[in-house]
Amino acid sequence: MGFVVLHMEKAHGSDSGTTAHIERFIIPKNADPTRTHLNRKLIEYPEGVKDRSAAIQRRLEEAGLTRKIGSNQVRAIRINVSATPEDMERIEREGRLDEWCADNLKYFADTFGKENIVAAHLHLDEKTPHMHVTLVPIVKGERKRKKREEQAKKRYRKKPTDTVRLCADDIMSRLKLKAYQDSYAVAMKKYGLQRGVDGSEARHVSTQQYYRDIKRQTEELKTEVVELQERKETAREELERAKKEIQTERLKGAATTAAANIAESVGSLFGSNKVKTLERENTALHRKVATHEETIEALQAEIQTIRADHSRQVLEMQQRHLLEKNETVTKHQTEVSRLNALLIKATEWFPWFRAMLRIEKLCLAVGFTHEQTAHLMTGKPLPYNGELYSDEHRRKFKTNDVTAKVGTNNGKLILAIDGLHIGEWFKKQFERLQQNVGLKPVDTDGKYCKEYAQ
Repeated sequence: MGFVVLHMEKAHGSDSGTTAHIERFIIPKNADPTRTHLNRKLIEYPEGVKDRSAAIQRRLEEAGLTRKIGSNQVRAIRINVSATPEDMERIEREGRLDEWCADNLKYFADTFGKENIVAAHLHLDEKTPHMHVTLVPIVKGERKRKKREEQAKKRYRKKPTDTVRLCADDIMSRLKLKAYQDSYAVAMKKYGLQRGVDGSEARHVSTQQYYRDIKRQTEELKTEVVELQERKETAREELERAKKEIQTERLKGAATTAAANIAESVGSLFGSNKVKTLERENTALHRKVATHEETIEALQAEIQTIRADHSRQVLEMQQRHLLEKNETVTKHQTEVSRLNALLIKATEWFPWFRAMLRIEKLCLAVGFTHEQTAHLMTGKPLPYNGELYSDEHRRKFKTNDVTAKVGTNNGKLILAIDGLHIGEWFKKQFERLQQNVGLKPVDTDGKYCKEYAQ
């Protein structure tokens, strides 16, 4: 049979730290967060009470206490009940966990009064299922007097025997604590559990002490890990050193063996024809090497010769190209000079030649094509439709079925449009344009742009 676990501990103040632990406002390190949702609240709080600490305060307010609660007075008793881990697993596996919880609540309600049990929680997210029960130590009756009070001469007025008091000492006296262990074991006997050994030296470890022990053990483990790592590093260095020593010894042995083999091989060569054969082969190899070296030197000399020839040929080509260029420039300049001389002679021999060149330039400037200009230079009339440009007026004028012709006027060669000098024709076109836009024509006294004059 397994053993029951019943631990009772005084709590001071609002005991908010324990409330946070029990109601999982803070998940402790020894709890599995993935199982926290399995925890149960076995006693519902009254309306307006949000947690265990508030439930304790509500009970104190409604108990009808006549004396003021001291700042250091115990306001609640923490009760932790469970059993041997294997037995709790068995009870849970058998599906009797709800029954076990109900029997626990009944035991504490019968023992301390149902109204004084203000909270009860079942925790299933830790290693062993267990219950946290909160008891507010409200008792009735006159408090026990100390011996010095009994011996005092002053007489105290007797108080009613049913006075409500807050007194944890009345509940947690040594004799009563032993009685609780006995009676609780009887209540849990149906689950195959029994009382612990009476007078055992085993002591309950509080949550705070448990965490302190865990922290201390963690620090000790860290220290041990560091020491083990240092020892591992030392062992690794020693192993590397040993390997190097072994390797050195092996190399020495191998060198000795190789030397012995070489000596043996050389010794076996003496007194035979192998030495002479090797000497002949060695001489032949030297001869081949010398031949190859001579070939390499010859190739290098040939390469140098080819490079020199190439450089010379490039230089000759550059010089020849420069000479040909100079000759071409000279010939061109000579030809230009000759043509200029011929042009001068032509203008002297043919007085109309210079005027014809000017008229040709004018025809092209006003907008005639080269073919049309060539036709005009023959003196033949040219029907024309299109646009003609006036440099004097900086614009183009549209023409419609006009006749252009190159002829003479007072011994001068002119370009005429519909029988008018082109300058006069541009002037009339411009005046017509001014009249169309409502501007007064400007009188130029029959003069026209010098560009069109002879």
